[in-house]
Amino acid sequence: MKILVCIKQVPDTVEVKIDPKTGTLIRDGVPSIINHDDKTGIEAALQLKEKLGGTVTVVSMGPPQADVALREALAMGCDEAYLVSGREFGGSDTYATSGIIAAALKQIGYDLIITGRQAIDGDTAQVGPQIAEKLHLAQVSYVEEIVDATEESVTVKRQFEDGYHIVKVKTPCLLTAIAELAEPRYMSIGGIFDAYKKEIKILGFEDLKDDLELDMIGLKGSPTNVFKSFTKEVKGAGTILNDLTPDQAVEAIVKKLEEKFII
Repeated sequence: MKILVCIKQVPDTVEVKIDPKTGTLIRDGVPSIINHDDKTGIEAALQLKEKLGGTVTVVSMGPPQADVALREALAMGCDEAYLVSGREFGGSDTYATSGIIAAALKQIGYDLIITGRQAIDGDTAQVGPQIAEKLHLAQVSYVEEIVDATEESVTVKRQFEDGYHIVKVKTPCLLTAIAELAEPRYMSIGGIFDAYKKEIKILGFEDLKDDLELDMIGLKGSPTNVFKSFTKEVKGAGTILNDLTPDQAVEAIVKKLEEKFII
């Protein structure tokens, strides 16, 4: 079985800076990690490989420094790594991103695709399902357990609001992983050495342009954009009322609300 795992390198902190002109993250100087849901997907893929055989290929779209995340995935046990990167792709929203990644996956080939549910820097949960739609694949989102798997089908437990679904889907298909799916393994020392011996294959604009919507990539081609971005305002210190009876507390609160013309 040929399993592809899509990963994203994300900031390892909530203290990120935002470009006020473009609404995109400024990643310079911010430590980065593999998005946790994606790392869970890597572990699930490696477990399937150990059970069924085959290969696990990891794919990431991003700037050249995403090479670090891909090598970490290789050190965990993945067989191949592809970096989808090009200036033409910069600033892509989820629709544009999914189209670019779908073009790359189509070129690489697959039996099963696993993505994380969502990325911690965007929280949209859109890219995985959009990839499936663009590749015309069956998809199951919010997968918390792979119950059974063969070359022909995968049976999964899907998290739901008030319970769960057991879904059997034929391959090729796409799954989106949540944190409960698997506990990611650590890199091994030997895996780290091997990871830096392997080639990270680059897929750029020229490699993918025949399968792209050329007017729907990058910042200019994204159908959605950030209207305004800003940091959360710091609240002022509150007022603490001590040693009051319940009636006195009610009277004090009502007086404050009247002073502020709230009531």
